Amino acid sequence: MSGLSNNARRMLLAMRTGGQTEFDLTDLLAACDWNDQAHVAGAGLELAEAGLVDIEVEESQTVTLGSEGETAAESGLLEARLWWWLTEQDESLRRIADLNASSFEKSETGPGIGLLKKLGVGLERGAFVIPDDASPITDTIAARTAIIEAIAAASTGSDGDGADAAGLDADLLDHFRGRKGLIFFESSSRRSWTLTRAGRAVPESELTEDVLIGEITPELLQGDDWRTARFKPYDVDLEAPTPPGGRPHPMRSLIERIRSIFLEMGFSEVEGDFVQSAGWNMDALFTPQLHPARSMQDTFYLDEPARIPIDDQSLDTWADVHEHGGDTGSRGWGGKFDREEAQRGLLRTHTTVNTVRHLHENPGVACRVFGIGRVFRQEAIDKSHLPEFHQIEGIIHEPTANLPMLVTTLKTFYAKMGYPDVRVRPAYFPYTEPSLEVEVKWRGEWLELGGAGIFRPEVTEPLGCEWPVCAWGMGLERLAMLVLGLDDIRELYQPDLARLRDMPLL
Repeated sequence: MSGLSNNARRMLLAMRTGGQTEFDLTDLLAACDWNDQAHVAGAGLELAEAGLVDIEVEESQTVTLGSEGETAAESGLLEARLWWWLTEQDESLRRIADLNASSFEKSETGPGIGLLKKLGVGLERGAFVIPDDASPITDTIAARTAIIEAIAAASTGSDGDGADAAGLDADLLDHFRGRKGLIFFESSSRRSWTLTRAGRAVPESELTEDVLIGEITPELLQGDDWRTARFKPYDVDLEAPTPPGGRPHPMRSLIERIRSIFLEMGFSEVEGDFVQSAGWNMDALFTPQLHPARSMQDTFYLDEPARIPIDDQSLDTWADVHEHGGDTGSRGWGGKFDREEAQRGLLRTHTTVNTVRHLHENPGVACRVFGIGRVFRQEAIDKSHLPEFHQIEGIIHEPTANLPMLVTTLKTFYAKMGYPDVRVRPAYFPYTEPSLEVEVKWRGEWLELGGAGIFRPEVTEPLGCEWPVCAWGMGLERLAMLVLGLDDIRELYQPDLARLRDMPLL
């Protein structure tokens, strides 16, 4: 056993004299007089590799309630409260307008309607339709409520550590995992160490700890103690670690690569502020003021500044276009245009606001411009979504701008990025017509990377533009996943220096 480290010898001796067959971390820390669990982990692994102990690992996962989950435990899940309200109303009062006028918060109605629709509640002409057999809906709500109550009870019990995930319905847990702030998971592992027959057979005389010298000093060499001392082994043939040099973050490298491609294609770059008004961010793009994307669920509205003034001429023009279509030949969206809503402060939800403001300031100047910048949306974080991400935006504003020019430009860009197989297909976007989605072939499959189209007259004419405007936008992180071969968008921003160093140079 001369090859064992002092820590391994101490641990093996403690296990042999401990009077038990299985030891957990607390037992070994006390028996070895250690206060650092790293000693147990290192010595235990060394003994296991030598066949002297067996290590067993028991994985477990607990579930606790988030802030939304605690509210649901006290007041009921959102879908449960909406279902109670719906079943208590007369059929004539089961309309979205009645729901908006009820005690529910405005931020609850949009997500709540989506939850009810997924449960089987229909919508016809603005009214809710309850199916003849509503038992599946009530059963699902009851099952969801039961899990929330079980987690709440486990979190407030004697242990207060949360509920064991293994004892709860996996499908329902997956459902709650996709809803923001309802539940949180915490994984843990319990290790135990058991002596093997070989470990019991080691003579105690071989478990005496040696004093090992790890550094040769002048003081040591002045005497004769070094002649009988034991030195820590040192392998001169081992490769020394290479100090890593500095390099740009992969996202920064990709941004610079994209910027250089557009610049060499003859485009100019435009920038803009993160904080914008709802008018320039949405109304200028002919997005209806009741559009779901404008709700608190998708947009970060600000308390400071809560209001950003807009000149009366722009407000008058947008109001005319939204209400009646103005002089564009459109009928608009109807209803009353809310000027205060247009002046609410928010974090921009796309970089299109930069190009629209550029057109507003230069309506009669032909241009080809692009922008790369951060945008903000209230997205639940998962493998393909982040609340803060980057967009690549561009426009061509020329007398001869047309759809073939737009498609050719995008195909040229992706070819320069290394993806020559590009196709487009029809799509719908509120502010372009015609609209299309751009896809590239990746790993044998077509992957959608962005949208494009020709700005509608309701967008360009209020800006003073007389020529067509080709426009496109794409998510930078999705393109980065493609270029770097990643399956999870979160890997781009994890502080794992080793993984970042291993990513390809762009």
